[in-house]
Amino acid sequence: MNGTPDRATRALLWEPWLGGPTVHCYLCAHHCRVEAGARGLCAVRENRDGVLYTLTYGCPISAGVDPIEKKPLFHFLPGTTSYSIATVGCNFTCLFCQNSDISQMPRDQRRIQGGSIEPEEVVERALEAGCASISYTYTEPTIFFEYALACAQRASDAGLKNVFVTNGYMTKECLDLIDGHLHAANVDLKAFTDEFYREVVGSRLKPVLDSISRLVDMGVWVEVTTLLIPGRNDSEDELARLAGFLASLSPDLPWHVSRFHPTYRMLDVPPTPISSVERALEAGKKAGLRYVYAGNIWGHDSESTVCPHCGTVVIERRGFALGKTGLDGARCAECGEHIPLVLDSAARTAGARTVGIDKETT
Repeated sequence: MNGTPDRATRALLWEPWLGGPTVHCYLCAHHCRVEAGARGLCAVRENRDGVLYTLTYGCPISAGVDPIEKKPLFHFLPGTTSYSIATVGCNFTCLFCQNSDISQMPRDQRRIQGGSIEPEEVVERALEAGCASISYTYTEPTIFFEYALACAQRASDAGLKNVFVTNGYMTKECLDLIDGHLHAANVDLKAFTDEFYREVVGSRLKPVLDSISRLVDMGVWVEVTTLLIPGRNDSEDELARLAGFLASLSPDLPWHVSRFHPTYRMLDVPPTPISSVERALEAGKKAGLRYVYAGNIWGHDSESTVCPHCGTVVIERRGFALGKTGLDGARCAECGEHIPLVLDSAARTAGARTVGIDKETT
């Protein structure tokens, strides 16, 4: 079950179970009991003679430069680029997975594949490309946590920020280990019912809600994305409760509502009507969220950041491109309202994408 040289590395966050050789993995909220010779639900952590190993350390399946807006993060280092890495595998089995070819590879194809890039080289590549951050994305960073942590620690030392694009199913112990080295996260809150999580995702809702709250409490910049699927997670009541939960954490927490397109094992569901996404955006505003955005709808007005006080467009976006800005630092240049943004002048100088940005107002 490979396609890549065996890079097995002793894993973190596990313990012998009842004296072994079965082990208890507490990296994520599945809390797998893994028997000798078996793998956890993620299919990339293996019990070898009573010791748990991660099989993806230093083996990214994808590595390259992205706009930070692609994560999506709209309020964290806007206009900069992020060096993005991923390994194969995931601890979820989403029927609608957008990256199933790599996230489900260890299950569907019985293969673990990837290149060979040590953490030091990841950081070097990010710096050489002028990136302001490193993003652990495309698959679930929790399942390649040892690799992500090693990269994140070195990135912090080099002045780079670290970003998780995550399903939020990590444990408190996992977040405690990376505390101080994780600066931003976009968390997929896929629905607001446990039934959806059990039947469509293969997990539970509460651990995700706990992680979002914990990340906010840690001081990590958090944005949340919900992929809206017709007839599955788009009822008025569910959207109101989901938006209300986010607003209870902070009215400044950005919520991205993305349009679904049929993929993987959910080909029988039609694309999300744009009107449904707009209805969700209204539910967010009604709940008190001040920054709600439409995703997968190119050119939609809600891609831009608008001052909640005077209505001025403070960051204009079209897709991943930034246009004119109406900012004076982190304030609306028109009325002086504070806009919740993480701005790093050094990072913006090194990695800002200047094409399409009005330099006079940035």
